[in-house]
Amino acid sequence: MKNFNLSTLFIGILTLLSVSQCEPEKDIDKEFYELRIYTLADDAQEAITDIYLEKAFLPALKRSNVKNIGVFKFKPEIQDSIQKIFVLYPIGSTNQLVQLKETLVKDSVLQKNGSAFLEAFHDTPPYERLEIVLLKAFKDMPFMRPTTVEGPKESRVYELRSYESSTEVLYRNKVEMFNDGGEITLFEDLGFNAVFYAEVLSGSRMPNLMYMTTFKDMETRDSLWKDFVDSDKWQELSNDPKYQNNVNKADIFLLYPTAYSDY
Repeated sequence: MKNFNLSTLFIGILTLLSVSQCEPEKDIDKEFYELRIYTLADDAQEAITDIYLEKAFLPALKRSNVKNIGVFKFKPEIQDSIQKIFVLYPIGSTNQLVQLKETLVKDSVLQKNGSAFLEAFHDTPPYERLEIVLLKAFKDMPFMRPTTVEGPKESRVYELRSYESSTEVLYRNKVEMFNDGGEITLFEDLGFNAVFYAEVLSGSRMPNLMYMTTFKDMETRDSLWKDFVDSDKWQELSNDPKYQNNVNKADIFLLYPTAYSDY
């Protein structure tokens, strides 16, 4: 009987370990996002990167069942000194992210259609720098919502914001302000058409959070931000002693979607 109990206990422990290891894949309650930022030196690099993304990279992602891929550029009338292309897409889990990278390397169609980009000579690179940011969705908006904003793509404004904090504690405080504090709810009530809100898990600037809102044009964007700043809820939040000094740097990128962007 003693040996039987030990054997049963050992089998039970193995079972529990097995279940615990698999559990994250069974219960995906928040999406992850990958944001790729290509920095470009000139029009030639922009052209070859556009062709690669449209004809090779995005189709390869879609063959791997990645959906809702957004591709964005700076609105030229606002910022054109440094050319960048932003590519954003959702991933179900970090395991899926690893699997995706392995799948893309083995994708023969991608390697063929993207050969001019992937096999460019060292003295004619297709971009100056590639930054990859890994994000995890906030609890109050756990899944991406591709915008339903309509109208000409070149007129739309996709506002990507990046907020940095001076310490981890202040960063957590700002994340709480978005979720439990009601900042996300205020954006929703005013009609900011958010695509995502997320924590940056890995990137060049930490601690950091990012989010994207969308508007049919710049006039609508400016009007809604005025409504936001003037609202009683924002006045309450911004003056609450609990939420002071939780952002020390904010970057604002005003973008428009490319013709081949999914939204």
